[in-house]
Amino acid sequence: MVVECGCCFHNCRLEEGSTGFCRARMNKDGRITAKNYGMLTSLSLDPVRKKPLALFYPDKFVFSVGSFGCNMRCAFCQNHEISQNDFCADGGQDFQREYVRYFPPENIAEYAYSLRSRDNIGVAYTYNEPLVGWEYVRDVSKLVREYGMKNVIVTNGCVSSQVLDEILPFIDAMNIDCKCFTKEHYSFLGGDFDSVVKSIEKCAERCHVEITTLIVPGFNDSVREIKEMASWLSTLKSFDGSIALHITRFFPRWKMTDTNPTPIGVMHELADAARIYLPDVFLGNC
Repeated sequence: MVVECGCCFHNCRLEEGSTGFCRARMNKDGRITAKNYGMLTSLSLDPVRKKPLALFYPDKFVFSVGSFGCNMRCAFCQNHEISQNDFCADGGQDFQREYVRYFPPENIAEYAYSLRSRDNIGVAYTYNEPLVGWEYVRDVSKLVREYGMKNVIVTNGCVSSQVLDEILPFIDAMNIDCKCFTKEHYSFLGGDFDSVVKSIEKCAERCHVEITTLIVPGFNDSVREIKEMASWLSTLKSFDGSIALHITRFFPRWKMTDTNPTPIGVMHELADAARIYLPDVFLGNC
Protein backbone atom coordinates (compact mmCIF):
# COMPACT_ATOMS: atom_id res chain seq x y z
CA MET A 1 0.00 0.00 0.00
CA VAL A 2 1.47 3.36 -1.07
CA VAL A 3 1.05 6.19 1.47
CA GLU A 4 1.87 9.87 1.01
CA CYS A 5 3.82 11.66 3.71
CA GLY A 6 2.54 15.17 4.40
CA CYS A 7 5.39 16.34 6.63
CA CYS A 8 6.85 18.69 4.01
CA PHE A 9 6.72 19.86 0.41
CA HIS A 10 8.34 16.65 -0.91
CA ASN A 11 5.09 14.76 -0.26
CA CYS A 12 6.96 11.48 -0.62
CA ARG A 13 4.82 8.57 -1.83
CA LEU A 14 6.15 5.59 0.06
CA GLU A 15 5.61 1.90 -0.49
CA GLU A 16 5.49 -0.42 2.51
CA GLY A 17 8.85 -0.41 4.31
CA SER A 18 10.36 2.41 2.26
CA THR A 19 11.87 5.62 3.62
CA GLY A 20 11.34 9.19 2.41
CA PHE A 21 13.77 11.80 1.11
CA CYS A 22 14.50 12.90 4.69
CA ARG A 23 15.74 9.43 5.73
CA ALA A 24 13.65 9.73 8.88
CA ARG A 25 10.05 8.94 7.87
CA MET A 26 8.79 5.63 6.55
CA ASN A 27 5.71 3.64 5.59
CA LYS A 28 5.25 1.04 8.28
CA ASP A 29 2.13 -1.15 8.18
CA GLY A 30 0.37 1.30 5.89
CA ARG A 31 0.98 4.46 7.88
CA ILE A 32 3.72 7.09 7.94
CA THR A 33 5.84 6.93 11.08
CA ALA A 34 8.95 8.72 12.29
CA LYS A 35 11.54 5.97 12.49
CA ASN A 36 13.89 8.42 14.23
CA TYR A 37 11.38 8.87 17.08
CA GLY A 38 13.44 9.31 20.24
CA MET A 39 16.60 8.11 18.50
CA LEU A 40 19.05 10.77 19.60
CA THR A 41 22.55 11.32 18.26
CA SER A 42 23.43 14.49 20.18
CA LEU A 43 22.72 15.88 23.65
CA SER A 44 24.34 18.97 25.13
CA LEU A 45 23.69 21.83 27.51
CA ASP A 46 24.30 24.80 25.19
CA PRO A 47 24.22 28.56 25.63
CA VAL A 48 20.97 29.92 24.22
CA ARG A 49 23.07 32.33 22.15
CA LYS A 50 24.49 29.31 20.29
CA LYS A 51 21.13 28.40 18.73
CA PRO A 52 21.46 31.32 17.90
CA LEU A 53 18.92 33.36 19.85
CA ALA A 54 19.99 36.87 20.82
CA LEU A 55 16.71 38.26 22.16
CA PHE A 56 15.31 35.24 24.03
CA TYR A 57 16.98 34.44 27.39
CA PRO A 58 20.40 35.10 25.77
CA ASP A 59 22.36 34.68 29.00
CA LYS A 60 20.83 31.29 29.86
CA PHE A 61 21.40 27.72 28.72
CA VAL A 62 19.14 25.19 27.01
CA PHE A 63 19.35 21.39 26.96
CA SER A 64 19.80 20.61 23.27
CA VAL A 65 18.88 17.33 21.62
CA GLY A 66 19.24 16.09 18.06
CA SER A 67 18.33 13.02 16.08
CA PHE A 68 19.12 12.24 12.42
CA GLY A 69 17.68 13.08 9.02
CA CYS A 70 16.90 16.22 7.03
CA ASN A 71 14.64 17.11 4.11
CA MET A 72 17.23 19.35 2.44
CA ARG A 73 20.63 18.62 0.87
CA CYS A 74 22.76 21.70 1.54
CA ALA A 75 26.27 21.04 0.24
CA PHE A 76 27.64 23.25 3.05
CA CYS A 77 25.79 21.44 5.88
CA GLN A 78 27.53 21.98 9.22
CA ASN A 79 26.05 18.80 10.76
CA HIS A 80 26.03 16.47 7.77
CA GLU A 81 27.27 13.52 9.85
CA ILE A 82 23.82 13.24 11.42
CA SER A 83 21.50 15.26 9.17
CA GLN A 84 22.46 13.31 6.04
CA ASN A 85 22.66 9.90 7.68
CA ASP A 86 20.22 7.08 8.25
CA PHE A 87 21.09 5.28 11.45
CA CYS A 88 18.10 2.96 11.05
CA ALA A 89 18.60 1.86 7.45
CA ASP A 90 16.92 -1.48 8.13
CA GLY A 91 13.73 0.13 9.37
CA GLY A 92 14.74 0.64 12.96
CA GLN A 93 15.16 -2.93 14.10
CA ASP A 94 18.91 -2.79 14.57
CA PHE A 95 20.33 0.71 14.84
CA GLN A 96 23.99 1.62 15.31
CA ARG A 97 24.18 1.85 19.08
CA GLU A 98 27.62 3.41 18.87
CA TYR A 99 26.05 6.59 17.52
CA VAL A 100 22.40 6.69 18.50
CA ARG A 101 20.37 5.84 21.57
CA TYR A 102 16.66 5.83 22.33
CA PHE A 103 15.40 8.32 24.94
CA PRO A 104 11.71 8.32 25.93
CA PRO A 105 10.12 11.79 26.01
CA GLU A 106 9.72 11.72 29.78
CA ASN A 107 13.46 11.14 30.27
CA ILE A 108 14.35 14.24 28.27
CA ALA A 109 11.84 16.41 30.11
CA GLU A 110 12.93 15.13 33.52
CA TYR A 111 16.61 15.63 32.78
CA ALA A 112 16.02 19.13 31.45
CA TYR A 113 14.19 19.96 34.68
CA SER A 114 17.12 18.62 36.72
CA LEU A 115 19.42 21.11 34.98
CA ARG A 116 17.63 24.20 36.29
CA SER A 117 20.47 24.85 38.75
CA ARG A 118 22.75 25.28 35.73
CA ASP A 119 20.55 28.05 34.28
CA ASN A 120 18.75 25.70 31.93
CA ILE A 121 15.48 27.13 30.58
CA GLY A 122 14.20 23.99 28.85
CA VAL A 123 14.81 21.90 25.72
CA ALA A 124 16.02 22.84 22.22
CA TYR A 125 15.33 20.53 19.27
CA THR A 126 18.28 21.07 16.96
CA TYR A 127 21.43 19.74 15.22
CA ASN A 128 19.60 17.78 12.50
CA GLU A 129 16.25 18.95 11.07
CA PRO A 130 14.03 18.25 14.10
CA LEU A 131 10.69 18.52 12.30
CA VAL A 132 11.23 15.44 10.15
CA GLY A 133 10.53 13.77 13.48
CA TRP A 134 7.92 16.27 14.66
CA GLU A 135 5.96 13.71 16.70
CA TYR A 136 8.84 13.42 19.17
CA VAL A 137 9.20 17.20 19.35
CA ARG A 138 5.49 17.45 20.12
CA ASP A 139 5.54 14.75 22.81
CA VAL A 140 8.63 16.05 24.58
CA SER A 141 7.55 19.68 24.39
CA LYS A 142 4.21 18.90 26.04
CA LEU A 143 6.03 17.41 29.03
CA VAL A 144 8.57 20.24 29.16
CA ARG A 145 5.69 22.72 29.34
CA GLU A 146 4.20 20.76 32.25
CA TYR A 147 7.48 21.32 34.09
CA GLY A 148 7.10 25.06 33.49
CA MET A 149 10.06 25.21 31.11
CA LYS A 150 10.64 26.50 27.57
CA ASN A 151 10.80 24.78 24.17
CA VAL A 152 13.07 26.00 21.36
CA ILE A 153 13.25 24.71 17.78
CA VAL A 154 16.07 25.27 15.30
CA THR A 155 14.68 24.41 11.87
CA ASN A 156 15.04 24.94 8.13
CA GLY A 157 11.35 25.84 7.95
CA CYS A 158 10.60 23.41 5.10
CA VAL A 159 7.61 21.91 6.84
CA SER A 160 3.88 21.73 6.22
CA SER A 161 1.38 24.02 7.87
CA GLN A 162 -0.30 20.96 9.41
CA VAL A 163 2.88 20.01 11.26
CA LEU A 164 3.27 23.54 12.57
CA ASP A 165 -0.30 23.42 13.86
CA GLU A 166 0.63 20.33 15.86
CA ILE A 167 3.72 21.76 17.54
CA LEU A 168 3.31 25.54 17.81
CA PRO A 169 1.00 25.43 20.86
CA PHE A 170 3.99 24.14 22.86
CA ILE A 171 6.86 26.16 21.34
CA ASP A 172 8.27 29.34 22.88
CA ALA A 173 11.01 30.28 20.42
CA MET A 174 12.38 29.28 17.03
CA ASN A 175 15.42 30.02 14.99
CA ILE A 176 14.54 29.44 11.34
CA ASP A 177 17.22 29.14 8.68
CA CYS A 178 16.48 31.29 5.66
CA LYS A 179 19.18 29.81 3.47
CA CYS A 180 18.79 32.29 0.64
CA PHE A 181 16.07 34.43 -0.89
CA THR A 182 15.42 32.98 -4.34
CA LYS A 183 13.36 30.00 -5.47
CA GLU A 184 16.16 28.82 -7.74
CA HIS A 185 18.73 28.67 -4.97
CA TYR A 186 16.33 26.87 -2.65
CA SER A 187 15.64 24.29 -5.35
CA PHE A 188 19.40 23.76 -5.72
CA LEU A 189 19.58 22.98 -1.98
CA GLY A 190 16.73 20.48 -2.17
CA GLY A 191 14.39 22.85 -0.34
CA ASP A 192 11.33 24.93 -1.13
CA PHE A 193 11.36 28.72 -0.89
CA ASP A 194 7.58 29.11 -0.58
CA SER A 195 7.43 26.65 2.33
CA VAL A 196 10.05 28.59 4.26
CA VAL A 197 8.33 31.93 3.66
CA LYS A 198 5.00 30.54 4.88
CA SER A 199 6.62 28.93 7.92
CA ILE A 200 8.36 32.13 8.97
CA GLU A 201 5.16 34.14 8.56
CA LYS A 202 3.10 31.64 10.56
CA CYS A 203 5.61 31.04 13.35
CA ALA A 204 6.32 34.74 13.85
CA GLU A 205 2.68 35.20 14.82
CA ARG A 206 2.77 32.41 17.41
CA CYS A 207 6.16 32.48 19.14
CA HIS A 208 9.48 34.31 19.34
CA VAL A 209 11.30 33.96 16.01
CA GLU A 210 14.83 34.80 14.92
CA ILE A 211 16.31 34.11 11.48
CA THR A 212 19.73 32.81 10.49
CA THR A 213 21.36 33.08 7.07
CA LEU A 214 24.69 31.42 6.42
CA ILE A 215 26.54 33.59 3.90
CA VAL A 216 28.20 31.32 1.32
CA PRO A 217 30.62 32.99 -1.13
CA GLY A 218 29.27 33.04 -4.66
CA PHE A 219 25.90 31.67 -3.58
CA ASN A 220 23.91 34.12 -1.45
CA ASP A 221 26.41 36.89 -0.69
CA SER A 222 24.92 39.73 -2.74
CA VAL A 223 23.80 42.97 -1.11
CA ARG A 224 20.66 42.91 -3.25
CA GLU A 225 19.54 39.54 -1.90
CA ILE A 226 20.17 40.38 1.76
CA LYS A 227 18.29 43.68 1.32
CA GLU A 228 15.31 41.88 -0.17
CA MET A 229 15.26 39.42 2.72
CA ALA A 230 15.62 42.08 5.40
CA SER A 231 12.98 44.28 3.80
CA TRP A 232 10.50 41.39 3.77
CA LEU A 233 11.27 40.43 7.38
CA SER A 234 10.62 44.02 8.46
CA THR A 235 7.04 43.79 7.20
CA LEU A 236 6.02 40.69 9.16
CA LYS A 237 3.53 40.70 11.98
CA SER A 238 5.53 39.45 14.93
CA PHE A 239 4.56 37.76 18.19
CA ASP A 240 6.84 39.93 20.32
CA GLY A 241 8.40 42.68 18.26
CA SER A 242 10.80 42.90 15.33
CA ILE A 243 12.55 39.78 14.08
CA ALA A 244 16.29 39.50 14.67
CA LEU A 245 18.51 38.40 11.78
CA HIS A 246 21.73 36.45 12.30
CA ILE A 247 24.17 36.69 9.40
CA THR A 248 26.64 33.86 9.84
CA ARG A 249 30.06 33.38 8.26
CA PHE A 250 30.63 30.27 6.15
CA PHE A 251 33.54 27.91 6.77
CA PRO A 252 34.37 24.96 4.48
CA ARG A 253 32.30 21.87 5.29
CA TRP A 254 31.06 18.63 3.74
CA LYS A 255 30.94 19.02 -0.06
CA MET A 256 32.31 22.57 -0.07
CA THR A 257 35.72 22.10 1.49
CA ASP A 258 37.33 23.82 -1.51
CA THR A 259 35.45 27.09 -0.90
CA ASN A 260 37.13 29.82 1.14
CA PRO A 261 35.52 31.24 4.28
CA THR A 262 33.34 34.29 3.75
CA PRO A 263 35.48 37.45 3.83
CA ILE A 264 34.95 39.49 7.00
CA GLY A 265 34.47 42.63 4.92
CA VAL A 266 31.58 41.02 3.04
CA MET A 267 29.95 40.06 6.34
CA HIS A 268 30.04 43.63 7.62
CA GLU A 269 28.77 45.00 4.30
CA LEU A 270 25.78 42.64 4.34
CA ALA A 271 25.02 43.37 7.99
CA ASP A 272 25.02 47.11 7.29
CA ALA A 273 22.67 46.55 4.35
CA ALA A 274 20.26 44.51 6.50
CA ARG A 275 20.29 47.17 9.24
CA ILE A 276 18.62 49.59 6.84
CA TYR A 277 15.44 47.57 7.46
CA LEU A 278 15.96 45.69 10.74
CA PRO A 279 17.03 47.03 14.15
CA ASP A 280 18.55 43.75 15.35
CA VAL A 281 21.19 42.25 13.03
CA PHE A 282 23.93 40.05 14.46
CA LEU A 283 27.13 38.69 12.96
CA GLY A 284 28.08 35.06 13.65
CA ASN A 285 31.33 33.07 13.25
CA CYS A 286 33.30 36.30 12.88
